[in-house]
Amino acid sequence: MDKIKKGLGRGLSSLIGETKIEIQKNILPINDLVPNKFQPRKIFDEANLQDLTKSIKERGIIQPIIVRQSSEYKKKFEIIAGERRLIAAKKAGLSEVPVVITEADDLKSLEFAIVENVQRHDLNPLEEAQGYKRLIDEFKYDQDKVSKFIGKSRSYISNCLRLLSLPGKIIKMIEDKLITSGHAKILVGLENAEFIANKVLEKKLSVRQTENLVKIFKKKNKKNVNYKDVNISELEKNIAEKIGLNVVIKNDKRNKGSITFFHKEIDQLNKIIEIVKLYY
Repeated sequence: MDKIKKGLGRGLSSLIGETKIEIQKNILPINDLVPNKFQPRKIFDEANLQDLTKSIKERGIIQPIIVRQSSEYKKKFEIIAGERRLIAAKKAGLSEVPVVITEADDLKSLEFAIVENVQRHDLNPLEEAQGYKRLIDEFKYDQDKVSKFIGKSRSYISNCLRLLSLPGKIIKMIEDKLITSGHAKILVGLENAEFIANKVLEKKLSVRQTENLVKIFKKKNKKNVNYKDVNISELEKNIAEKIGLNVVIKNDKRNKGSITFFHKEIDQLNKIIEIVKLYY
């Protein structure tokens, strides 16, 4: 039993210690196993699966799959951790696999799945964020509790969750591995995020180059901000109140500029013309 725990890693070992597990060795037919409905991972890297399949063909499954009794299918077991191993086992032609049967509720099942996936470094960052979000939304975790449970800083969890606020097109780019999570973190909160993302693809920009591009746009926007003199603003307001039309006054340091009147219909235009003629 100690060997099983060691092989599963510190996070999973801790979780197993909190649940009741059958001590005897179990071998179950692959057809008796059903996917984990709480599995955060939706996309499995094909190259990694091929490597794992080759390893299983040569050495078998060293690390058992963790399962629980299925609540939906009689005489079936739901995978809690090890879905990737099961897929590779099927590819390797196995008909049965070693398992550890545990009693786990839905929360514990999700915790198992998240911990196992987060401990693998190739987890899609969006799937990782979605797993954390499920802990928060469905099981009343807060970010501090997620941080302590996963063993990552609160800022890491917060930044990870922010990825979910990106536009759908960018999220699809991440899922398709067209841009990295490093690129995505730079795009969070930008009004022109999709434009920048398309530039990243078009120019094949690195994360550092993307950061520099965003800085350039921010500098341009800062230059375009018009810090208007209080007296000018007050004058605009007074004129607008008197003639009933919006007006914008631009005045530079050399006292050169322009006055713009805005009209929405022909009567307002005629009013401006009459005012000009009156004082011409």
